[in-house]
Amino acid sequence: MAKTFVEKILSRERSVSAGEILEIKPDFAMSHDNTAAIAKTFRQIGIKKIDKPDRHIVILDHCVPAANEKFAQNHKEIREFIKEQKIDHFYDIDRGICHQVICEEGFALPGKIIVGSDSHTTTYGAFGAFATGIGRSEMAAIFATGKIWFRVPETIKITIKGKIPAAISAKDIILKIIGDLKADGALYKSVWFAGPVVEEMSIAGRMVLTNMAVEMGAKNGHIEPDAKTAAYLKNRARVHYKPQYSDPDARIEENYEFEISDLEPQIACPHTVDNVKPASRVKGTKIDQIFFGSCTNARLEDFKIVADVLRNKKIHNHLRMVVIPASNQIYLQALQAGYIKDLIEAGAVLVNPGCGPCMGNHQGVLAPGEVTLSTSNRNFKGRFGCKESEIFLSSPLTAAVSALTGQIEDCRDFIKSSGGKHV
Repeated sequence: MAKTFVEKILSRERSVSAGEILEIKPDFAMSHDNTAAIAKTFRQIGIKKIDKPDRHIVILDHCVPAANEKFAQNHKEIREFIKEQKIDHFYDIDRGICHQVICEEGFALPGKIIVGSDSHTTTYGAFGAFATGIGRSEMAAIFATGKIWFRVPETIKITIKGKIPAAISAKDIILKIIGDLKADGALYKSVWFAGPVVEEMSIAGRMVLTNMAVEMGAKNGHIEPDAKTAAYLKNRARVHYKPQYSDPDARIEENYEFEISDLEPQIACPHTVDNVKPASRVKGTKIDQIFFGSCTNARLEDFKIVADVLRNKKIHNHLRMVVIPASNQIYLQALQAGYIKDLIEAGAVLVNPGCGPCMGNHQGVLAPGEVTLSTSNRNFKGRFGCKESEIFLSSPLTAAVSALTGQIEDCRDFIKSSGGKHV
């Protein structure tokens, strides 16, 4: 019987099809600053030692360094739990955002089942893994038993075609898709991103698609691994891996096609990710802050784009720009390439790798009435720490161009003025 990627990868113990419920043992399980809360639930179960410590990865990133005593105590409890349970895969406050670190450290691998106590765990599907977010109590159960129950999701295939315009990035493409399919358009579905545009994308671009698959309700997002995947994983992969691919005649519940040759830069407007409009329709909206960071768009190629725009220029004098690299590796690479220097000289404020204001904890939270343009993945009320503020989402290019004027811009205008070249 022909099977989809997700049916194949979840058929380890027995053959399963979409709609069936089964118990699985994930290859890796990730938690972050919520590990202390998970550990508390785990102890209530009454088991002393976690099942297979080498399966677990703990990364501190949501509020690093600790913003106050509450967060400091949380981190302390996590460090003590790590020592107590002898978890070797621990990354403290110096490493970066969990979803970037998991990929850099070679845990996100084709054919692997990965769970994480964070919704954007779907990011790892860019490497051909089945990766999904789970709740804290579910992670506590994996601590105790090494197992979790899943319903096998149906598959939606999204084929992206066309020639990528100079002003368009993976972020614009996924915002367009979410705007069309809406926040519940892929509810508990396995979303397969395919087509010539996806094949052309860099690994970083593919990670944007799978990272934001959850914003349309997906259980997981995935991209079939290829030569680019293998090249990225060379000298990174922690263990042997075996890619899984959907059979040509496997059942696909829905097929969507997106032709992006004429796509305009996209903006997600307050207060939902699927409230998407072309940048030309919101051009001129005044902003108080640019946030260039997050697990969605703060990788090296993003730094190059932003630095190329801001080099030898100044951000608008009524605007502040907070810059947070996704990891310390990216920080060092951007530093060596000169991008950090360009951004600081332009007036940006550089912060250590981590989630920063994206969770509303610190390092760029907003005041009532303020507006931010962000390269992150969510714009719900209170996401930046204030329910009376507004968050717009965009690509790094749109954010960089807007930083020069203090208002949302259509970055195609900048490209035209720059001789029609993609910066």
